Amino acid sequence: MISSILLAAGMSKRMGEPKALLDWGGEPLIRYQIRQLQDAGVNEVVVVLGYRADDIHRKLHGLTYRSVLNPIYQLGRAGSLRAGAKAVSQEASVIVLLNVDQPRPAELIRSVIEGHTPEASATRPVHGDQHGHPVVLAGRLRGALITATEDQQGLKGVLANYADNIVDVLSDERCLVDMNTPDDYSAAASTLSGDH
Repeated sequence: MISSILLAAGMSKRMGEPKALLDWGGEPLIRYQIRQLQDAGVNEVVVVLGYRADDIHRKLHGLTYRSVLNPIYQLGRAGSLRAGAKAVSQEASVIVLLNVDQPRPAELIRSVIEGHTPEASATRPVHGDQHGHPVVLAGRLRGALITATEDQQGLKGVLANYADNIVDVLSDERCLVDMNTPDDYSAAASTLSGDH
């Protein structure tokens, strides 16, 4: 089973509005992300909500997903990682991790999933000398995600513990797109214009 955790709990302070609700090709970004994960072959989408969870939840009508609430979302991303990992099926052979502010088309997500081997602890896309997202983790690392902390840098800390067993998959600049500000949003919309 291919599971995924879509992190959408943050306060989006620099953006000025919830990133999950940004317009992305005529629909809320979070709806786009869920559909792309499913189109990439993901069987289970766990959405972690926090800030304005009710507003976001209302925009997801008709989609198949599971949501979990991170009540301590303002303390950082590690709490959302833990909440998502606890909700993921124990049967998951891989777990795809993605932040809602990193729009990724299905084919890019699929390429990372397909590049993952059973022996690898994690697989991530790389463009130039930069690592991007999504990160695909072996299901056996679910326990490590459940115990991730801010002090240990959340996902970065988990990956650091398995640094000698991470596969890099060559990708393009889309794997690096990250939207924190309105300017980032505008730039991402033009970089990914053909994907939504």
